[in-house]
Amino acid sequence: MQDFSKFSWVVFLGLLVWLVWVPCPETAASDDAVYRLGAGDVVKISILAGGEEQVANEMVVGDTGDVTVPFIGKLPAAGLTINELEKQIIPPLARDFFVDPQVHLQIKEYRSLQFFISGAVKEPGVFSLDFMPTIMDLIAKAGGVTTERGNLAYVLRGMKDPVRMAEETTLEELEELDAEVPTQSIAGTKPIIVDLQRLLDEGDMTENIRLATGDTVYIPPGTKLDQAATKIYVQGEVKKPGVFDFQPGMTALAACIMAGGFDQFAAPNRARIIRQTDSERNVITIDLKKVQTGDAPDLLLQPGDRIHIPESWL
Repeated sequence: MQDFSKFSWVVFLGLLVWLVWVPCPETAASDDAVYRLGAGDVVKISILAGGEEQVANEMVVGDTGDVTVPFIGKLPAAGLTINELEKQIIPPLARDFFVDPQVHLQIKEYRSLQFFISGAVKEPGVFSLDFMPTIMDLIAKAGGVTTERGNLAYVLRGMKDPVRMAEETTLEELEELDAEVPTQSIAGTKPIIVDLQRLLDEGDMTENIRLATGDTVYIPPGTKLDQAATKIYVQGEVKKPGVFDFQPGMTALAACIMAGGFDQFAAPNRARIIRQTDSERNVITIDLKKVQTGDAPDLLLQPGDRIHIPESWL
């Protein structure tokens, strides 16, 4: 019976991790609504009329930027969102083919999207992705921030050649922005400023903006951080206590899973997080047993946090 309970607990943790990382359908739909089509994208089209589905097909945005729409033929699609493309399709369908047609579009495959990140990250460079990332997604792809990172990140949007501009001129000019000149225009585009201290250190997800195709992210170096402040520590009744690299979005339960999970005699309901700031030492109590069952929210960690899992009294 004890082995079975242990197996069930491991299965539960596996499902929990899977649920955390599976994309939310609403998020994907929101991405489609703002994403602008380009050559290579595959779009599913469904046309309904008279209460029945008349056609369900897939369209590919060609090199010329056109799609071939059932019944209609070629229409320009590059640069449009799927909502804008729907508005282009409905009038000719209603005029020549159907009474009150409804059109539903969904992006099935994204073309390879390029994003550039440089500065105080471990693996700067160009990343080709098949989804629209947040700034935290791109930082994670770049291996996380370094100990030299500053408190701000700059996002350049709308450049014709973001990689060349970033490599040749943008970085030096952006460094001047670190002296609090948020309205200055660089290389013909106004940067979006992200407060990394609020995002990474305080867990303020309102700063976790979604990037757009071709965005360039630059994280200027600041004062070198204490090495201890780039780590989190898991101690006590876990299977593999130790020191782990802090990553944006890391939670207390996720850190315990990284440490191998709870030991047989652990009391996760009395877990403590010790958080040291410049002026004081705070102890946060969290019931990780309730977090496991979904009855309590998890806690976002900050760099330097120490998690202690006490031993059960039983």
